[in-house]
Amino acid sequence: MVSVQGKWALITGASRGIGYLTALFMAKQGCNLVLHSRSLENTKKLMDEVKAFGVDAYCVEAELANHQEVVRMLDDIEAKGTEIDIVFNNAAVQLTYRNDYFKTPIEDLDLSLRVNFIAVTTICYRLLPRMVDRGFGRVINTTSGIRDQPEQAGYSASKAALDKFTNDLGYKLNGTDVIISLTDPGWCRTDLGGPQAPHAPEDSIPGVAVGAFVNDKTSGRFFNATDFIGMTLEDAVKKGEAQIVSN
Repeated sequence: MVSVQGKWALITGASRGIGYLTALFMAKQGCNLVLHSRSLENTKKLMDEVKAFGVDAYCVEAELANHQEVVRMLDDIEAKGTEIDIVFNNAAVQLTYRNDYFKTPIEDLDLSLRVNFIAVTTICYRLLPRMVDRGFGRVINTTSGIRDQPEQAGYSASKAALDKFTNDLGYKLNGTDVIISLTDPGWCRTDLGGPQAPHAPEDSIPGVAVGAFVNDKTSGRFFNATDFIGMTLEDAVKKGEAQIVSN
């Protein structure tokens, strides 16, 4: 199992929900953090909380729907001299439920793809080459099990694109110590998931983080966080490494 002590992780959407819990979990493992949200103010309290675990951390801001803001955020990280070892592409938008799905506005598709897919590819294309050069890296892209719901076409299509993107990159990275994987937190009671969801956000831990700790040079795995509920990190990683990649 990989030790993340002293490594740097970028977490998008860190101010609440799964991103917030992931940040606390990684800090407890000794990982330094770059905490993203739309506004620096949103992660100010979290920064203090993670620093209490003795790690270093700072905040960055970007509206992920705006490509130029994503690029500027990455420029700011680079200007600080931070080498990102781990990325949790956690942030996402899930828009209005369209009962009349044949009238889904193009804006739903456009915004969903910009936030849930294009922002992720921008981050990956910027940071992965540096990981390859250094010989180490972990990227965990957050997907969804949503299916058979044309009422949420923008969200589901953007996640399907993300799955394909991750699997294809994983094929090229397989056998290296730069590992890219997918995780699904499950349907959780977050701002995105809503109050009717069956799982507490805490159920996603440690499952959503397994991809940061696997150490067998195998990319392209899908880690369903609900498969790891109640497990220690060590046991979760062993279970994750035993999974066979299925593309």
